[in-house]
Amino acid sequence: MDKKIRNKEYNEMVKAATPTHNLPANMAKAFVVGGLICVLGQAIFNYMLSMGIAEKDAYGYTGVVLIFLSVVLTGLNIYPSLATFGGAGALVPITGFANGVASCAIEFKPEGQVFGIGCKIFTIAGPVILYGIVVSAAMGVIYYFW
Repeated sequence: MDKKIRNKEYNEMVKAATPTHNLPANMAKAFVVGGLICVLGQAIFNYMLSMGIAEKDAYGYTGVVLIFLSVVLTGLNIYPSLATFGGAGALVPITGFANGVASCAIEFKPEGQVFGIGCKIFTIAGPVILYGIVVSAAMGVIYYFW
């Protein structure tokens, strides 16, 4: 078989197998999903304020509630579908981080508490925590000498 024909067949096969993406549609979905998560967070925050909780404390409680909801929705296999649809809109907020930690715990649960959950729960969260600490320490040093 001629090399040019094989290359052409291979390129056609690759083109057929490669998924196509609609960037404007993906951006719109991410915007809507991320916006809805933020609206939910604002509604929780406003509810906390209406209950008489101090504004400073309401921020923390809102984060805890959002993390809790994300973990529950991950356990019910709803959040992964939301993340598939909304892309970065569902993965960037704190709810996406909680989903990443919870999904690792759920995935490796059959391997046991120590070697499954204990070892694998920070597969996604570990690098984020590590680089967060390193960057915050570096910024602290810069701030100290500034």
